[in-house]
Amino acid sequence: MTSTMMRMSQRRVGLLGGTFDPPHIGHLVVAVEARATLNLDEVWLLVAHTPWQKTGRGVTDAEHRLAMARAAVVGLDGLVASDFEFDPPGPTYTVDTLRDIRAQHPGADLYFITGADALGSILTWQGAEELFGLARFVGVSRPGYELTDAHITEAFHRLPDDALHLVEVPALSISSTDCR
Repeated sequence: MTSTMMRMSQRRVGLLGGTFDPPHIGHLVVAVEARATLNLDEVWLLVAHTPWQKTGRGVTDAEHRLAMARAAVVGLDGLVASDFEFDPPGPTYTVDTLRDIRAQHPGADLYFITGADALGSILTWQGAEELFGLARFVGVSRPGYELTDAHITEAFHRLPDDALHLVEVPALSISSTDCR
């Protein structure tokens, strides 16, 4: 094992996926808070090449969204804008991304960061039965979604021990749609 692989195998990496159209302060606050709260070495902003859930809606070109994400993380220690979901180009699902990252970095301790709004439906995601063996999940608070809402707590009570961490972030009512 090379020294680079050894270093990666010992790393705690947060994965924050999204369209990032455009990236904004809310994304950065989530990444910084998750990194600090969970003592992560890095948080990767995984820019979706082709966000399947936004089919039919106008989405800024993937290369432009990646360039904006890279500009957004400049000077923020431990935050990295990643093009991991660009190869191969096309729609990706979280389970596929996690499989690929796990294959390339088998010893890394992975934390997939998602909003509280997504937690209630996490067990319906593509490959849900496999997700929790690939990474730990981090649920972050969002305006309008409490981490204690019944539909969210019911979902995460059925998860394996240590599969989910909850992180409260400052309430910022901001969205990429509003920014555009």
